[in-house]
Amino acid sequence: MEIAIVGLGNIGSRVATNLTAGAVDVIVSDRDLEKALDLAEKLGARAVAMTIDAALKKADVVILSVLFDVMKKFVVEHRAALAGKIVVDPSNPIARDGKGFKKIIPADQSAGRIIADLLPEGAELVKAFGTLSARSLGAAANRKPELAVLFYATDFPEAGTAVAKLIGASGFAPVSVGGIDQAVRIEAFGDLNESGKLGRLVSRREAEALVRRGF
Repeated sequence: MEIAIVGLGNIGSRVATNLTAGAVDVIVSDRDLEKALDLAEKLGARAVAMTIDAALKKADVVILSVLFDVMKKFVVEHRAALAGKIVVDPSNPIARDGKGFKKIIPADQSAGRIIADLLPEGAELVKAFGTLSARSLGAAANRKPELAVLFYATDFPEAGTAVAKLIGASGFAPVSVGGIDQAVRIEAFGDLNESGKLGRLVSRREAEALVRRGF
């Protein structure tokens, strides 16, 4: 499968770094093409830079590593190009409020559900790669003796399996929390997010127990 990472900020660049370190070839793309070219050169032969339009056309899996408000507009503007793709959403619906961060949608809603509803028919959303900070994505990859967990949520089992393999290749243990209706648990302030009630890294055994326990 062709994997494209669109948006090369703290999260996107770290995901690209982890995947290429795990022997996965990736397309890196950003509205600033020079940024993508620079990252591809840094990552070596397993990364190639493309424009966003070219990346969307070629990719089977698109990791949209952009801000939530940007993503809402992006998926509408690129509906035709996203049809038939596995779309990975790492976003967290938050913004700075002067004291830190606040959630910018109602507490019981998730960015994943909102993005899923905006995608074209045939696109399959997987919520993933957003449960840890960029710092932890870097420092905790391939942690020993037990891998740290990255949670994911999706209504599409085959898409979930494909993304779980990418999580594994990136140096983390994939753990499903269920369908996209559970995405709120793994987004910022959720009980399974590092910046939420969880507040730390967990192993697979602990993560699976927490998923079963529920809110």
